[in-house]
Amino acid sequence: MTDRNIRVQSLDRGAVEDEAVEIVERKGLGHPDSICDGIAEHVCERLAREYLDRVGEVLHFNTDETQLVAGRAAPAFGGGEVIEPIYILVVGRATSHYVDEDGTEYNIPVESIALEAARNYLRENLPNLDLESDVVIDVKLGEGSGDLQEVFVEDGPDVPMANDTSFGVGHAPLTETERIVYEAENSLNGQYGDDNPAVGADVKVMGKRENHDIHLTVAAALVDTYVPNMDAYKAEIDAIREHVHDIASEHTDRNVTVHVNTADDYDAGSIYLTTTGTSAEQGDDGSVGRGNRANGLITPNRSMSMEATSGKNPVNHIGKIYNLVSTEIAEKVVANVDDIRDLRVRLLSQIGRPIDKPHVADVHVVTDDGVAIADVESDIETIVDAELANITDITQRVIDGELSTF
Repeated sequence: MTDRNIRVQSLDRGAVEDEAVEIVERKGLGHPDSICDGIAEHVCERLAREYLDRVGEVLHFNTDETQLVAGRAAPAFGGGEVIEPIYILVVGRATSHYVDEDGTEYNIPVESIALEAARNYLRENLPNLDLESDVVIDVKLGEGSGDLQEVFVEDGPDVPMANDTSFGVGHAPLTETERIVYEAENSLNGQYGDDNPAVGADVKVMGKRENHDIHLTVAAALVDTYVPNMDAYKAEIDAIREHVHDIASEHTDRNVTVHVNTADDYDAGSIYLTTTGTSAEQGDDGSVGRGNRANGLITPNRSMSMEATSGKNPVNHIGKIYNLVSTEIAEKVVANVDDIRDLRVRLLSQIGRPIDKPHVADVHVVTDDGVAIADVESDIETIVDAELANITDITQRVIDGELSTF
């Protein structure tokens, strides 16, 4: 075993699957918070690629403070309009001037690069948003602070040094409720949404399990262009309810009840109808890091990090790297070590310390009845050690867009 500080111990509770009450949430691609996460991460990927292409290495940057200010719209059956555009501010830090060891000077148009990346992301993921009239995108990227830039550029040739004293958290396996919530939103924003264009990108799924009863509350923004009247709206809601119930039935034998757009008042004509498919058009603001955690879920029954994963630099920003790596460690341990019912991984960094050697790698385990921690400890430590040894692989996978951060 290496000198990495890996600890394996019993979790001070039972498995989440056995708790009487469980709450799980996922905010879809079109939710204002997820829009900010998506833009921040897309800008991150684009800046990293530009740095590599131009100077041969990823320079110091972060775009994890992106904000959205809601607009104002007048949706109507058959098609409404946006009255005041959505305002999006891509804000953070990025190195725009760089001199390499040979004295070659580089001036990098980071704000132009970020602006183009933000527009491309919206174009690809919010097809009902008119980029010419429905949204204003602004970019403000200052230079990074001197001390953090020094930590960054002094990275060793193989393993970077942590840019912060922070931590990341991951868990596995997903409970039935977690899996259902995740898959339901992905389907509504995936093939189901492709086949049913009335379903906008702003879909939120909230799951509540009380013992063996699961209630799913779905908020789905319908797009007015594809909804000619109230009867058509009701039909779409019924279809969503049935589809989500079918998904849930694939993952559980528990009793499942699905509620869709519960704030609707048909008699008063108050329904969740939008022009752009997102609540950002009308009064719902957004911020990076206020929504899904790195595994795509919000899980109050689990330990979670408050760090925003999206938009952080993929080389040495612990708020990104340790959240992604801890989740992968948890999943790999559960997949390869028998008799584990529940597992939590916490990785703590120390600024200036190599990222492959966390201040502590803390693994908490719930085993099957009759299985002691000592029976699985060695196998868990081996996997954790191997994953940390290969931690720098995460950087290129993030740059290539292989890993989701929200």
